[in-house]
Amino acid sequence: METQKTHRRSRVGRVITDNTMQTIKVRLEGIVQHPRYKKYIKRFTTFVVHDPNEECHVGDKVRIEECRPVSKTKHWIVREVLERGNAQAVEMIKEKNDDSSGINS
Repeated sequence: METQKTHRRSRVGRVITDNTMQTIKVRLEGIVQHPRYKKYIKRFTTFVVHDPNEECHVGDKVRIEECRPVSKTKHWIVREVLERGNAQAVEMIKEKNDDSSGINS
């Protein structure tokens, strides 16, 4: 019996958290046009991704690929790290995460 290569979806995004073991969160950014006002709006999608080698850190740009479910929420796996995040990008991402948490100081 021949094995067929399946075409899996792949995406490119930035790592926003790497707190848990072998798991990262990747944010994808897209621009959509508002149907009534025709203004362009940024939309974000966050994926929980399996990182078996724990090589990704906050701010890294990674390519992820769809895979079989690893857990209840993890359906994606890291295929490659495209570029390493610099310190400024890491600080910006941390500030955005702090601002979006809804906690006022």
